[in-house]
Amino acid sequence: MRRTQQPNTRSPAPIRKERSISFARFPPDQVAQAGVCLADLPRLDVAPLPERRAVDVAYDLREYTLRSIEASVEDHGFHLDNTLLSKMKRALIHYVEETELHNLGAPELKTKRSQNEVYTQAWDRQPHGDSDETPPEWRDYR
Repeated sequence: MRRTQQPNTRSPAPIRKERSISFARFPPDQVAQAGVCLADLPRLDVAPLPERRAVDVAYDLREYTLRSIEASVEDHGFHLDNTLLSKMKRALIHYVEETELHNLGAPELKTKRSQNEVYTQAWDRQPHGDSDETPPEWRDYR
């Protein structure tokens, strides 16, 4: 039996992310163990790749972030790859995911009819320096 949803109570579409978590060279065999540990998490697809010392994960961004998955792995005693390139990649992914989540929660912006309208309204409201404080009788004095 197919379940129908109410028209006004639609759940947002999932934002699927596929990432690869790289592990340190030592201790050996931690990739397989981390894969088993991550497989216990609900709605998280896990594929251990021992030849690359990595675990591929796929998740919905509304439920997990790479930062939370990595924190879970590190809490269980596994060691992530800490080379400079790996750290930079992870930092960029963390930033992108945080920004995307922040933007999803932001209200939709209402734009004006034209971009010039914004500037003309701002120009009218603020003093803009084209007023002459010289008395009118002195303006033509030579």
